[in-house]
Amino acid sequence: MSEIPLLWATLLAPLLASILSLFIKEKKSLAILNSAALGFSAIVLLYLYTGKGTTWMDPVSFSIGGLGTFALVIDPTVFLVAFSIAVTTSVIALYSLPYMDHRFEELHHEGVSAPGWGSYYFLYTLFALAMMGAVMSTNIIEFYIFLELTLIPSFLLIAFYGYGERLKIAIMYLLWTHVGALLFLIGALSVGQKIGFDFITQGGFRIGAANNLVGLEYAFWLMILGLSVKLAAVGVHMWLPYAHAEAPTPISALLSPNLIGLGGAMMFRIVYTLFPQMFASASPILTAWAVITMIYGGLMALSQTDFKRLLAYSSISQMGYLLLGLASVNAYGIAGTFLHYMVHAYGKAILFAVAGILIATYYGLRDITKMGGLAAKMPYTASLALLGFMHITGIPPTLGIWSEYLIVRGAVAQALQNGSTWYILLAVGLLIAIGLSTAYAFVTMRRIFYGPLKVQEAREASASLWGPLLVFALLGILFFLFASLLIDPLLSFLKTFPLGA
Repeated sequence: MSEIPLLWATLLAPLLASILSLFIKEKKSLAILNSAALGFSAIVLLYLYTGKGTTWMDPVSFSIGGLGTFALVIDPTVFLVAFSIAVTTSVIALYSLPYMDHRFEELHHEGVSAPGWGSYYFLYTLFALAMMGAVMSTNIIEFYIFLELTLIPSFLLIAFYGYGERLKIAIMYLLWTHVGALLFLIGALSVGQKIGFDFITQGGFRIGAANNLVGLEYAFWLMILGLSVKLAAVGVHMWLPYAHAEAPTPISALLSPNLIGLGGAMMFRIVYTLFPQMFASASPILTAWAVITMIYGGLMALSQTDFKRLLAYSSISQMGYLLLGLASVNAYGIAGTFLHYMVHAYGKAILFAVAGILIATYYGLRDITKMGGLAAKMPYTASLALLGFMHITGIPPTLGIWSEYLIVRGAVAQALQNGSTWYILLAVGLLIAIGLSTAYAFVTMRRIFYGPLKVQEAREASASLWGPLLVFALLGILFFLFASLLIDPLLSFLKTFPLGA
């Protein structure tokens, strides 16, 4: 059994499903096939994480002269990201069936000829497996290839099936995120030519491999900046509100919680691994950037009237939390970053899907000012929306309370080391940022679901739309109750790095 390439199987099964999608006509069969393939990946990842020990490298690898070895690995940080992607994409594949039925009908009425169901699921599942491959990579070039592979299908999904000026927005998304990837690659090539491109080998992480390289500060910052574009940190975030708001809603539910969080995950796994001393020195700058991102995203979310655009700005704010945990250079803070990836994956997938429920049920309704009083008519949808907001604001009984606690604990510990001034500034910034997150979440909840009923003939949506979202809600509550099963291995793993306690 140890010789079976199980991690490669988590990519090959969805790849096979995506290719078969081009030859299957029946939409229900397509949804079940692709959901099952991605669900298989989630089950294999869970099996490896619980049955093979917390760190396991696939026995199959590919060595390429001058580039190093392409392999796949799972460890506690990878598991939280890859498992979240597999679960989210598997569930949203089922949600896509009723939602895209509505979207195809809209496109037909608009006189737009978009590729059919087979093409949609082909691109969808290709996008999903590329995200999993990116986080499981052990080599910088391998990661870059998977990262670029996420870009093409997501670009086409926005261009073919999105809203508004979808082609213009898709090109903006393509250019911004491709430039980010190229900035990362330029820095990575500078480093790789000196020390090679493998950041993980059979012996483990190559911690500090680039510490003694002189004159490569520019490469460090290029890699940080490139991944920050993917993360949509403030200043390089301009593409995100357009792409996430105007993508077809099932894709918004993947772009927001899954794709952009990869920037934060790989910032630790690659940049911190190779440059731990330089990363620690940059901690004050990254901390300030993180808090500003949290506050900016929260303020912008609070001012929106378009529900999907509000959620897009919320994602910018939530990426500030991920960056703050990384900037703490502390085992607790970084553990919080990876845990918050899972929290955001489940919470934001619920919320974007709820936005899609409203769009599909009420003929494109996105304007919050035209909503109100829907909880009485849509109790299941309202309950799920509440749980989604509870996830991202860290309210029990959701997993978000633990990720937020770990991030704040790590950030406070780092600020105390930097002196009282930093501690006071951080405390004020966190109070504002967390207050804004809570404000936009529950003000939005009140505006949509409470007060006078503004929607004519309001009704609960089809169970095929809200039913799949129960998986996210249940997992968030389950992991809240058994959080130690995730947190303890994560902290033990991170304490093998040169991090603060």
